[in-house]
Formats: sequence, structure tokens, C-alpha cells
Amino acid sequence: MDNVSRRNLLWAAASAPLAAVVSGTVVAGVVPATAEPGGRPDVRSGRFTVAVLPDTQYLLDEGGSDHEPVRETLRYLAKSGVVFMAHLGDVTEHGTETEMRAADRVMVPTMPYSVLAGNHDIDSGSDDQRGDSQYLRTFGPRRFTRVPTYRGSSPGGYNSFHVFTAGGREWLQLAMDWRVSDTGLRWAQRVVHDHPHLPAILTTHDLAWADDAGHATLSEHGQRLWDGLIRGNDQFFLAMGGHYWPPGRVTLRNDFGHDVHVHITNYQDRYYGGAGMVRLYGFDLARDVIDVQTLSPWLLAKRTRTPLEAETVELTGDVDRFSIAIDFRERFAGFAPPELPAPRPPRAVMPRGTVAYWRFDAAGFTPGQDGAPVAAGTVARDLTGNGNDLTAERLHGGPPEVLTWSADHHDAQPAHASLRFDGGQRPDRGAILHTGVNAPINSMTFESGYTIETFLKLPAPFEGEHAWMGILSWEGRAGDAGKHSGWSPDEPTCSLNLSGERFLQFVVYPVPGDADPTSWSHALPVGRWTHVAVVNDGHHTVIHVDGSKITRNAAEESRGISTLGKPFVIGATQFAEQFGQGFYGWIGDTRIVSRALRPDQFLTAV
Repeated sequence: MDNVSRRNLLWAAASAPLAAVVSGTVVAGVVPATAEPGGRPDVRSGRFTVAVLPDTQYLLDEGGSDHEPVRETLRYLAKSGVVFMAHLGDVTEHGTETEMRAADRVMVPTMPYSVLAGNHDIDSGSDDQRGDSQYLRTFGPRRFTRVPTYRGSSPGGYNSFHVFTAGGREWLQLAMDWRVSDTGLRWAQRVVHDHPHLPAILTTHDLAWADDAGHATLSEHGQRLWDGLIRGNDQFFLAMGGHYWPPGRVTLRNDFGHDVHVHITNYQDRYYGGAGMVRLYGFDLARDVIDVQTLSPWLLAKRTRTPLEAETVELTGDVDRFSIAIDFRERFAGFAPPELPAPRPPRAVMPRGTVAYWRFDAAGFTPGQDGAPVAAGTVARDLTGNGNDLTAERLHGGPPEVLTWSADHHDAQPAHASLRFDGGQRPDRGAILHTGVNAPINSMTFESGYTIETFLKLPAPFEGEHAWMGILSWEGRAGDAGKHSGWSPDEPTCSLNLSGERFLQFVVYPVPGDADPTSWSHALPVGRWTHVAVVNDGHHTVIHVDGSKITRNAAEESRGISTLGKPFVIGATQFAEQFGQGFYGWIGDTRIVSRALRPDQFLTAV
């Protein structure tokens, strides 16, 4: 890479729509469940799909209908590895014995599922205390005893709840009747109370209605559910109903100040009685998003389609295809705080070849109150006992707040502590921790390989000018090590920096030869912790970010580090043996090992 481009790297990124292949057809935007062979969902995967099937009444009408669209939807969901399917009621048009017999034959999902009564399935003037009905004989508790997620029904049999497993955790799903009585509400509250740590999804037939723009408003029955159950239980984050058209959505704020997403899903007014339209909720716990899509598997399966079929196969309006951003960890923390690894003692994370290990908890540091300044001269001991202790120093006599102690840390970090650096481009804005003049690491050249690890977090918002701030480095001039082919002989012999685009830059001058192999990462995120590992096997350097290898690792041969016997530094990088701006953000545990480690040996390995 030429000298100019290394310091002035600009990248433009383009993203392509997500696509998935289901039954041999590419459908843009689908986020299918991660499935094991045979269509069984992988319940450990952080990507999974919950399906919602609304009003099928026009397809199960004894006066004249076609059951095949519903059958095809269920076949499609089975092949897609959906973890759970919820029917929103109005299974049939009239709720007659004939229609219920048809529904009994058609509604045989092979995945876990729930069904609830809509106004067309029962006497619409009654509530969930109505007693016997053709619906209850067909879709009552006895039917669901064969469904593995089923956990019970209300005494009248018209409300039920399920617990399904997906994304490595359990989820509660309540299927509530068309009209819920006070008895039904008390039952539902007991269910929620008995499952206090489970995120909850509520389905009912009549929840909200929407205007033509898709903005939803709670219906009278929906308001009853909201006031009597949803708003006072933080576990409910998603509530869905059918009954009305057009579809719509609204986000409401519960009594805990958290969002509850309320959706209307109903397509019976569309071509072919809705053509078996199904709503797919693609959960992605890593991306903190639910991607929603609406389609007709029956129309999708057709080899040729009429113009009307072609325009109905998938709906892409704002209320039919959209994404919901949810920080799942934060949203569920009030009732299901994450179980984080306990701190690990230093001896548990110092494998063979560890030459230095620093952390900022009581094991090797003097922690203060969260946000308290770290005094100049404070020592972070090298826990290996090799004598590479670090000493805190504020650059150019800067103010105390440029270096503070923090209890913030990466979830998998051995020590539950870090240091907060408040550096900037002004020369007095920064702080460093540096080894003493006689520390062994100052002169180590690591010609057999090395692994340098650290945890860092960039503030959100990432304010101010922080281009080319240093994270860690060895002091000294590359020119003094006889290296002149790089960007400048005044830069240090080894440094880990952050570019103006928030790309990691690792530049090193190896021991043999006059070269500066440089590796680049992608743009690091702000507001969350990142683990960085620089691994050299004595020949090449490979950088891992959060355990994943980056693509732009240096191709050149790279053996060792041309150290000059000068201090190792955390928090800044020198140029011409002078420190400019300091690091801006948090730095946690930092470890250097004199050999290449595998990812399963990194500090993040719990």
C-alpha cells in the first residue's frame, strides 16, 4: 500500500438486501429460522422465525372455499424451520360443525402452534366463559396436549399459553380469546407471574385497528387487554391481532417506560381470501432486530402466476415488510438480566508464553469509585511477575478527567473493570500507561510469534476529532531501528491505532527487512465493547475482531517486532518521539503472549 493511501483511507460500503432460499425460490428479505436437517429448527441459533397466520375464514367456508392455500402455508413453514406459529383467530367463516371438521383436517401444523377463537368461530356476543362450542371441541385443550410447547389453558378452555425455546432461551406466548373476561385476565396474570423471567408475546383476534396509512389504534377490547394485562407486565414486548383491515402497527410505551410493538395482521380482503398469507417475524438476536415479511406460500409455489397472483405473492408496504430494532438485552434486563461470566483470576488466563498481563480490578490495580480520576503515578502491576508494570501519566499535565476508573467491561473480559481515557487532538488531552525504562518487554522482539490482545470500547456518540488516535504502541522511531521504507521514519516501530473511519490499523516493522506490513479492520462500532487480537505466527500477522478474522491482514512476511528498548505504552502513539492526542474511550484487560494463540485461547474464551 502506498504511503498516501495508508493515512488517507476512505471506503464506501454498499449493502445488499438480505435473501434466503426457501423451496428453491429466492425471496428477498426473508430471515428464515436456522434449521437442522429435516426442517427442525436449531433452538440454539440466535436467528429464528415466528410465524403469524391471520384470519383464514374465507378459505374454510362451507359455502364455497379452497383449503389448499392454508395447507401450502403449513407445508412451507414446516420446511422453513419456523420455531412457532400463532393463528390469530377466525379460523372459519361460520364456526359450524362442518367447517370445524374441515379446519380439524387442514390445521395440522408439524411445528408448535397456538390457535385462538375469533368472532366467526364462536358466538360473537359471548366472552371466554361461554361454555361448550364447536370451536372448543376442535381447538380446545385436548387438542394441544400433543403440542410440545403447550403448558395449559384457562378454566373455560378458550385462553392458552405456550413456552417455546429459541435463541438459546425460553419465550412465553399467550393466545387470548376474542373477548376476555375478568376471570380470563386474572388467569393470564397468574401465567405471567408464574413465568417472571420469560419475554412474552400476546396474540388475540381483536387488538387494534388502523387507518389507511397503517397507523394503528387500540380497539376497545385491545384497550382492555392493554390496561388489564400488557402495560403492567414488562415482559410483553410484542402483541398481535387480526380481525380488522388494513394491517397496521403502533409502538406503545408501557408502565416501565419500555416499548411494546402492537401489530394488526389480516389479509382476508385481499385476492383469494388472503391466499394463505402468513407473516414471518425473523428474530436476529445478534443484530438486535426483528425483520418482518408477509407472503403467500401458495402463490409462491406456483410455477406460473396470473398478473393478479404475481402482485399478491408478497406484500412490501410499510406495514407488511419492515424491521423492528430491539436491544434485546436492554429490553429484557428488567425481568431477565443476562447471566454474565464471573471474573476470572489472573492465573486462569495466563497460558504458556504469557509475558505481560494487565487488568484494572483489585488483582493488579487500585480501583476507585466509578468515574473517579486515576492519579498520576498509579501502577497497574504486570500480573505475570515479569516486571512489566505500567505507570499512569497524564500527557502534558492534562486535567484529572482524562483518565478515570470504570466498572464497565466486556461481558467475557476476565476482569470486570476498565480505564476510561478522554483524549483528543489537543496536545493536553490524553493519558497513557507506560512500562518502566528497564521493563523486559521493552526489548523483546517476538521473532517466534506473538499474540497481543486488548478490549476496547468507543463512546456513543463518538464526538470530536479522534482520527489516528493510538491504542497501544512501543515508543521510539522506526528510523532509529534502520527502517525507512514506511510512511515516515518518525512513526513508532509497532502500533495499534484507529483511523478517522474508525478502522483499526496495526502497523509493525519486523526484525528482518525494511518493510512495514499493515493490517486494517472494518469500521468498529461505537457504544459497545470490542475484543481485538493481533496474532503473529513468526511469518504473518492475522488480526481478529471479536473472534472473527478480518479480511485485510498484511500479506507480507512479518517476523518479530523491531523494538528499541523503549517503553511499551497503552493509550497513545508517538510520532517523532512525541505524544499527540490520546485515546478516546475505554480500555480493558491487555495481554501479550510470546506465541500465536488460537481463537479458543483468547481472553474471551470462557
